[in-house]
Formats: sequence, structure tokens, C-alpha cells
Amino acid sequence: MEAYGFRRRAFLLICCMWVPMEVMGRTGNASSSSSKPNVVNVGALFTLNSVIGRSAKPAMAAAVDDVNSDSSVLAETKLNLVLHDTNCSGFLGTIEALQLMEKEVIAVIGPQSSGIAHVVSHVVNELHVPLLSFGATDSTLSALQYPYFLRTTESDYFQMYAIADLVEYYGWKEVIAIYVDDDYGRSGISVLGDALAKKRAKISFKAAFTPRAPRSDINDLLVGVNLMESRVYIVHVNPDSGLTIFSVAKHLGMMTNGYVWIATDWLPAVLDSSESVDPDTMDLLQGVVALRHHIPDSDVKRSFTSRWKNLRYKETSSFNTYALYAYDSVWLVARALDVFFNEGGNISFSNDPKLHDTNGSTLHLTALRTFDEGQKLLQILLAMNLTGLTGQIQFDSEKNLIHPAFDILNIGGTGSRRIGYWTNYSGLSFVAPEILYKKPPNTSASNQHLYSVIWPGETTNQPRGWVFPNNGKPLQIAVPYRASYKEFVTKDKGPPGARGYCIDVFEAAVNLLPYPVPRTYILYGNGLINPVYSNLVHDVAQNKYDAGVGDITIVTNRTKIVDFTQPYMESGLVIVAPVKKRDSSAWAFLRPFTWQMWCVTGAAFLFVGAVVWILEHRMNHEFRGPPSQQLMTIFWFSFSTMFFAHRENTVSTLGRLVLILWLFVVLIINSSYTASLTSILTVQQLTSRIEGIDSLISSTDPIG
Repeated sequence: MEAYGFRRRAFLLICCMWVPMEVMGRTGNASSSSSKPNVVNVGALFTLNSVIGRSAKPAMAAAVDDVNSDSSVLAETKLNLVLHDTNCSGFLGTIEALQLMEKEVIAVIGPQSSGIAHVVSHVVNELHVPLLSFGATDSTLSALQYPYFLRTTESDYFQMYAIADLVEYYGWKEVIAIYVDDDYGRSGISVLGDALAKKRAKISFKAAFTPRAPRSDINDLLVGVNLMESRVYIVHVNPDSGLTIFSVAKHLGMMTNGYVWIATDWLPAVLDSSESVDPDTMDLLQGVVALRHHIPDSDVKRSFTSRWKNLRYKETSSFNTYALYAYDSVWLVARALDVFFNEGGNISFSNDPKLHDTNGSTLHLTALRTFDEGQKLLQILLAMNLTGLTGQIQFDSEKNLIHPAFDILNIGGTGSRRIGYWTNYSGLSFVAPEILYKKPPNTSASNQHLYSVIWPGETTNQPRGWVFPNNGKPLQIAVPYRASYKEFVTKDKGPPGARGYCIDVFEAAVNLLPYPVPRTYILYGNGLINPVYSNLVHDVAQNKYDAGVGDITIVTNRTKIVDFTQPYMESGLVIVAPVKKRDSSAWAFLRPFTWQMWCVTGAAFLFVGAVVWILEHRMNHEFRGPPSQQLMTIFWFSFSTMFFAHRENTVSTLGRLVLILWLFVVLIINSSYTASLTSILTVQQLTSRIEGIDSLISSTDPIG
């Protein structure tokens, strides 16, 4: 309520400062009419002598001519475009808006400036006149505070999310925003900060400069920016003065290898509307990545392009995308008026009781009259669905155009090339949005694709996006100051300030980097009690520290706020035992089995040999002979089965059964012996008396 009251008082103050021009004979809207008027006044409010204005003026004039020559639209009613120049001034723009309202316009197209749009929106809100802007991209203008404002171009909200997707695609984590310090610049960068935060990135510094800032101020700004760490610059400025940024950057050597420059739609607007390609200008922009409103290719667009050189009021040989949005804005008003009249709407104006002349006043405030059915026309505009030069024109619930899309351009040589598209439907892709809309949406990381970029310095190698700042500080690394298990990390009296296993691992990793990393270890805790590790992680997330090094456990809640390295040590319960050292000897082959096992194994061999002899010697001549021969047969048969080398055949059924079972046992014995002997000879043996929970309780070994 306080803000509303302040703006209302500001509006009345401007009214008091305004000296209205004498009203000449009106040929426009009557005060009241029961039938369709012959002429309907539509206002146009923007800066004529500007990059956007020079493209918009002939486009709007062409649109009015096309509407008036089309008998299927507003059959007996003609549009009259009332043009006023805002001169890039918020104050003059407000004065021009008040003078325009005096002409009893039923809609206003413009302004191009977001700052002027904020002020003019209060005027049209009071007089119930819809305001259609083809150039004011500030996302805050879509607020409920401005019910009569309708944007007929893409909002900066979507453009900033497109830039955030670009930053995420190339893996950068910090950017520097260079922007003009007005409503347009501040609001856009604010949205960019929110979009980057969702991508786990951020704006490390906001470099703002005043509108119409001199070159010396921009030079001082960029000198300071060049001393910082980030090398990714987002340039969000006005098209009429934006090239000065790159001219100064070129002079400072900031358009070389290692730098990244991303410009919003203002840069393509400048280049597309240029009379011819200026080699000096293009030399400033080599390697810059820029976003441009995506306009689908169509027959009507090609027809308009071929007509451009013959249009009246044309000042340039080419045009930018804002010309197409201005053209479509006129047609949108015409189509909405056609529906308005067909539904029985009348053009009538009435006096606003809140606007009256005081005693002795010569302001003639009664000349500002309210459009009686402005709300009805606004609702018709919001419900329109038509196809224009820019594609489908339809608004969503937040009064934004549906299907926002941008071309992503890479400037190089004497022009630019498209490296892909961005849509809020499927993110980054080198497939045209018109094709993507026919497929299910997919914004997964694996579906994000762009063609290669030639970066500043004429290199295709992706810049790292940061350097060590010349005036920067070393990394502030928090290390837990433990009271126990100081082998992991603890205080050190030496220069590093910390030592331990975790510090050794971190230092080894840093030493593998091809560049130096200045760092300072800061002890976290007092060393009397172990610090709370969750608090340390939270402080890192809040940028109190740049990183944390220590025996910090990776748990789910912590991974949501910080990034962890790959774990280099597993946590859990383990038994620490000394390595068992054994002296090598010629009898090492006996170690796999104990002497009891050797005795049992030998007895088993003899026993099986005796059993087989008992079952075979009566019917098998190989087990017969003198007693000494039969005894040798038992010994030989028993031990030869160890190597599956027995030669005696078994003929009895029971003998064969016993032999099969015994050979299976021999296989197990051989395998166990081989495995044990291999382990003894190749693996260090650990000795520990702890075999389970019972032995752990009964022992006196330390735990923990």
C-alpha cells in the first residue's frame, strides 16, 4: 500500500508539472458511439531514434497500412496510429504518455524501455487503456501491479534461464554480470542470479554502470573486473550503448584466449539492423556468444523481408526482431478490436472524478478521460490466438507469450552462425523448436546439445572460465581441529597450519594440478572436543569457507548443499592387527596343514587303501600275491590316489563306490592345500586374537 501511494503521488506530481498542448480538431474516437467508428486511434510510444525504434517505426506503419487495406478486419473502421517519441527519458516519456492519452487512444503500443514502461503503466492503469510493449522485457512488468500491461515479446525471465543453462552446459560455476543500472538491467540480473542458483552456480560480482555512462567509467569498471577470478562475463545492457563495453574490453586485452563473453538479445538487435557489416565493429566481437529471439521461418516472414526496402519511414536497409514484434502488435490490436466490435463493444470515454481541475488551475486535467470498456478489450487481447510474423501469438496465465525460444549465436568473421536453440520445453538443442514441440519434453543433461564454439582468441578449446585473481585471496580451507584420532587431521606448528592423513591426500591431489592453488588452512574447533562436522559443512555451503578437508563423512543431507570428492577412505568397523612375519625355510610346503591334519590325512589314505584291498583281493587278481606284495599294493594304491595316478582296477561294486567317494575327498584336500600354500607365499598374514564378539569382550585390546 505504501509503494502504491508513493507512485500515485508521483503520478499526480507529474500531472501538475505537465502543461498540455492545445487540442486541435479531432478526427478520431467520439466520446460515445452506438456504432462502429470510422477511425480508431491507437497510440505508439517509443524512442524513434534508437536501434529498436528505427526498426519498429516502419514496421508499425506497414502493419497499419496492411490492416486498413484488409477488408476482412475492421471492415468499415480504420486504424489511426498516433506516434509519440519518448526520447529515451523516463520523464519525457511520461509527459508524452499523458499527451497521448489526451487523444483518446484505445490502446498504446510501446514503450521499448522497461523503465519508461513502469511509469507509463501507472497512467494506463488509471485510464483503463491496454499497453502492449514489443520491447520492454523486464520480467517484473508481468506483476499483478500492472494489470493493463501486456508484453508482446519474450520476457527476460526466459532469456536469463537460457543463459543459466548455457553456463551449466559448459560447467562454469561463477560468472560476472555487467549491466546497466536501471529497471531493465537490475531485474534481468536478479532473475539470472536465481536461475544460476538452481544450477549450483552464482554471480560472483555485479558490475553495474549508469545509463549513458562515459567511456572512462566503463574503462574503470572493466579494469576492476579483469582483476577478479571469473572470466565468464554476462553483458546485459542497452543496444544503443552496448558496443562501448566491447570496445573498452578490446583495448584492455579482454577479448583474447581464456575469456568468455555472453550477450543478451541487445547485441543481435544491433547487428541485424546495421546498414552494413562494419569490419571494425565485428573485430570487437570475435568469439562472443549471444542470444536472439527465435523467429520461425515462414512465407509471411520472407514476404515482409522482401517488402522492407520499399517501406515508408525506413531508415536502415535491414531490421531486427523487434520490428517483427512491433508489426504483430498492431495486428494483435486490430484482431482484438474486430472481436470487440463483433461482441457489441462500443468506444466511449468518460471523465475520471479523481482527475479534476482545481480553482484557478490551467492544467485541464479533464482532458484525460477513461476508456469505459478498456477492461473488456484487455480480456479479449489476453484470449487472442493468432499466427503472425513471429509465429504463434498466445498468452499464458502470467501474460507471457507461449513457447519462448532463443537462437544461440556465435559471432565470428564478418557475421554470426547459429550453434543451437534454447526453449523452456527441452533446453539446449540444435534441433529447431518447431520440431521439438512435436516430441515429448526432455530437459535431461544427456539431451542438451550445441555445435562447437569459436571462443575469443580464435580457439575451439573451451575456456576454463576462471583464473587466479591478481588481487585475490588464497582459498580458505576449513579443517576440523580434533581432540581424538589426530592422525587424520590436527594442528601443525609448521607453515601449513595443519597435518595428518587427510591433509596428505589433499596436498597430493593439489600437486597433480598443472597450476598453483594458493590455500590457507583454518582450524575449525578448539581442539578440546571434536567439532560438529555438520556445522562445518553448513559453513562451507554458506561461503564462510571455500572448502573443507578432513575425515568428513558423506551423508545424504550434506550432499544436498555441498559437493564431495570421491571417497578415499571407507568408514566402518575394522580390526587393526599387526602383520605376521614368517621366516622362509625349506619346510614351508608343510605350513598349509597342521601336524594333526597331516596325521589324519595320512591315516585316511591308509584306511581307504585297506578297505579297497578287503573288497577287491578275493576277486581281483591285482590285489593278490605274497603278503609283502599285497602290503605294498595297499600303500601304493592309497597314496597314488592323491595324484589320481593309481593303476589298479576295481571290479567290485562296493570297491568302486568307496573309490569314487575317496577321489572326491582327495580333490578337496588338493584344492585346499594349493590355495593355502599360495596365500602363505604371496599375501602378508595378519595376526589377531579377535575372532568374534566373545573374544573381543574377553580381550584387553583397545576399542575405538
